[in-house]
Amino acid sequence: MPTEATFLLAGLFLLLAAAGWAMGRFGERDEVEPPPPLNIDYLKGLNFLLNEQTDQALEHFLKMVRVDDKTIETHFALGNLFRRRGEVDRAIRIHQNIIARPDLAAEQRDQALLALANDYLKAGLLDRAEKLFVRLSEGSRYQVDALDKLIRIYEQEKEWQKAVDAAQQLAVLSGRSLVLQIAHYYCELAEAAARHKDFDLAREYVKKAQSGRPRTLRGSLVQAHIAQQTGDSGTALRLYQQIVEEHTYLISEALPATVAICTDEDQLDVLDQAIRTMLEKNPEMRSLVAHTAVVNDIGDIPIIDECVEMYLASEPTLAEFIDLQTVSADDEEATARVRRALSKLARSTPRYQCRECGFSSQRLLWQCPSCRSWETQRPASRVQFDTVLQHSIT
Repeated sequence: MPTEATFLLAGLFLLLAAAGWAMGRFGERDEVEPPPPLNIDYLKGLNFLLNEQTDQALEHFLKMVRVDDKTIETHFALGNLFRRRGEVDRAIRIHQNIIARPDLAAEQRDQALLALANDYLKAGLLDRAEKLFVRLSEGSRYQVDALDKLIRIYEQEKEWQKAVDAAQQLAVLSGRSLVLQIAHYYCELAEAAARHKDFDLAREYVKKAQSGRPRTLRGSLVQAHIAQQTGDSGTALRLYQQIVEEHTYLISEALPATVAICTDEDQLDVLDQAIRTMLEKNPEMRSLVAHTAVVNDIGDIPIIDECVEMYLASEPTLAEFIDLQTVSADDEEATARVRRALSKLARSTPRYQCRECGFSSQRLLWQCPSCRSWETQRPASRVQFDTVLQHSIT
């Protein structure tokens, strides 16, 4: 049975037929001359479409309708329709057919190149799409659109320096602020340099990332990671402390690293006092501290243990599975077992969620894979124990 898309294509053919009739009826001809009959070729094409013979219909259409000034927009419409239906190979053929016309106007050629580049992008042929978008970004009327698509390709291919260059050019042409986006590209470059132990280059990239406004919260975190990797524990601790105090949601990333450094440096008592001071100023952060501790199985720090106990006591769902009252503070082994079990359960659920589209993930993703927005993920402040525990017993 013909699909809705088939009827759309058939409608396009009928539109062509109507256009041909109108041109014959109202074009440059004697007014008393009767209108020409409906072209039989249109009926043949329509028959192919209604019988789901799309390949034959396409071949028939390309042979029947010569690309000229009167039909070129119809070709564009048909090609775009095929792309939206996912039949990219057919869209490519149509747009290549337009480009092959020797007397094509420059503006129409750019339009065809843009359509073909979008075909390649939809088909995943990123290298071919990139070449066409680069060409269109160099002075055509489609510069902004081409640069937008190039940035999308460079992000997907993780070619961050090219992404920086394209974003800077786009910002000038469009007047849009892309400072935050560019800062993330520099952070990506810094992390790549750090992985290759080129810490001087990594610091240079972080400096560039932090040079604009607004700053990305990620810059300080990357800087702290670099300090930690190079053995500068004092700088790392200072940066992690600033992150925790200034940007509460990043405590889920900063606190585990801080605990690791303080454990190695035998400074857990100093950390305990620092967290107490912070919580006196911001008591609402207790749940974030507890949640981070549960997920990462952090313990043996008095203030963190206190936060976790208060956190668990406030979870009514847990009371149905665990009698927390029987797990006394003196029974350290029982407490440890409960916390290890809860940590394992908590890690089985998404920890972060995008504020723009709701995409969830187990780890912090600076760019949301779903909506492609930067720095929109936030950690959960509580574990959904009802969901986790139900799954664990089914």
